Amino acid sequence: MKICLILEGCYPYVHGGVSTWMHQYINIMKEHEFILWVIGACEKDRGKFVYELPDNVTEIHEVFLDTALTLKEKKDRRITFTDEEEEAFEQLMDCQSPKWEVLFDLFQNRRLNPMTFLKSSVFLETLTKICLEKYPYIAFADAFHTMRSMLLPVLYLLGTEVPQADVYHSICTGYGGLLASLGSWRYQRPLLLTEHGIYTREREEEIIRAKWVVPAFKKQWIRFFYMLSDIIYSRAFRITSLFTNAMHIQMDMGCDPKKCRVIENGVDYDRFAGIPVKAEDGWVDIGAVVRMAPIKDIKTMIYAFYELCSRVENVRLHIMGGVDDEEYAQECYALVEQMDLKQIIFTGRVDVVKYMEKLDFTLLTSISEGQPLSVLESMAAGRPCVTTDVGCCRELLEGKAGDALGPAGYCVPPMYREGLADAMEKMCVSRPRRLRMGEAGKQRVAAGYRHERMIREYRRLYREVEEVYGGNRI
Repeated sequence: MKICLILEGCYPYVHGGVSTWMHQYINIMKEHEFILWVIGACEKDRGKFVYELPDNVTEIHEVFLDTALTLKEKKDRRITFTDEEEEAFEQLMDCQSPKWEVLFDLFQNRRLNPMTFLKSSVFLETLTKICLEKYPYIAFADAFHTMRSMLLPVLYLLGTEVPQADVYHSICTGYGGLLASLGSWRYQRPLLLTEHGIYTREREEEIIRAKWVVPAFKKQWIRFFYMLSDIIYSRAFRITSLFTNAMHIQMDMGCDPKKCRVIENGVDYDRFAGIPVKAEDGWVDIGAVVRMAPIKDIKTMIYAFYELCSRVENVRLHIMGGVDDEEYAQECYALVEQMDLKQIIFTGRVDVVKYMEKLDFTLLTSISEGQPLSVLESMAAGRPCVTTDVGCCRELLEGKAGDALGPAGYCVPPMYREGLADAMEKMCVSRPRRLRMGEAGKQRVAAGYRHERMIREYRRLYREVEEVYGGNRI
C-alpha cells in the first residue's frame, strides 16, 4: 500500500516525541511504501532533515507556509465567482465550515491565485460585512490584517500540488488535516487521522496567551482552528487517539463515536528493561528527556529544582534534548546562570538508553502532552517519574481502573513549582520508594505499552481500509 503521511512542524526536521514515533513507525512498516507530505514554517528549512529517511520513503513533498507571503497576483487574471463560491468564501471567513469541495475545485482545478481573491471586491465586501456585524468598534486595518494572515496559509495550501496515494494518513488536524482532506478529495481515496495531542486545544491555549493576536480577534482565531479540525473529523474513515480522555475530547468536538478508537503508544520494552538500577553514589540524579521549547516549560522545571536544592543535598538535574526554540533556550541558560545552579547539566541530545544508567528518576514539566514516549521509556527502564498532570500522564503513572500495580511516580498540576519540588523531594529522600515505583512502572509498560502491540493495531487499521475500500491501488 502507498500511504501518504501528512505531518506539520515535526518529522523529519526536528527530533522529539512525534518525530521519534514517526521514524520508528516507518522503519517497522517495511511492507508499505510511504510518501511524506510535510508542512514547515520557513522555506530556509527545505531539505534540512535531521533523520536519514528510511528506504520505504519513496517521495517527500515539502510545503512551507512562509512561501505564501511571496505570492503575487497575476495582473491579467480575472475571475468571476459564482453565488456558491461567494457563499463558501463568506463561510470560510466567518469560520463556519464552508463547502470545502467548492474551494477545493477553485484552487485545484481552476488554479485560483490566493491573491486574486484577497484583492477582490468579494473579499472586501465580506470583510466589511463581518466587521459591521461583529467588530464595529475595532479598527478596520486590524481586521484586514488579521483576516489576511488567517486566510493566506489556507488558500495557499489549497492550491498546492497533491501527491497521489492509496490512503492519506494525517498525524494532526489543523493545516495537516486540511492537506489530508484535500488529498482524499483529489484522488477519492480514504482518509485517516491519528492525533498525538488534541491539536485544536493546544492552539487554543497558545492563542489565549499570545501577545501577537489582537485581543478582540482571539475568539476568531480559536474558531478558525476548530473549523480546520472539523474538516478532517467529518471526513476521516477512522480517527485514532492515544488515550481514552483524548478520544472523548474528539467526540465532544464533533467526531462520530463510531469512527473513533484508541491505539496507545508503545516503546521497545526490551531495549529499556535491561538497564541496570543506578548504584548508590551519594547523589540523586534526575533526568528530563525534553526539547528546549516553551511548551515543555523548562523555566518552571528550573525554578522547582532551585527550590528542591534548598531542601535536599547532593541532587543533580540532567536536561537532555535538542533546541527547538533558540531564544527560549538562551533564556533558560541565563536563568540557570543567574541562580548559580551548577547542579543543572544541559547535555544536548544523548543516547537515552545509555544515559538512563546514570539516573534515579525522571521529570516532565510540560504544559501540554499527549502520551509522552519519554515517560513510557523511563517506566520501561524502571525509573519512576514526576510529571505534570497533562495528557495521559496520570493514567500512565497511576494505571487504569483495575490496575493493582501501584503508582509509578507523582503527578502535579502544570506550572506548580512548589508541588513539583515536593514530589521530587519525596523521590529523593527514599530509595526504596523509587525502586518500588520503578518496578510498578516497568510492569505496567510490559503489560500494556509495548511497541509490538501498537504496530499490530496500526497494521490492522490499514487492513481494514483495504477491506472496506477494496484492493485497487494507484
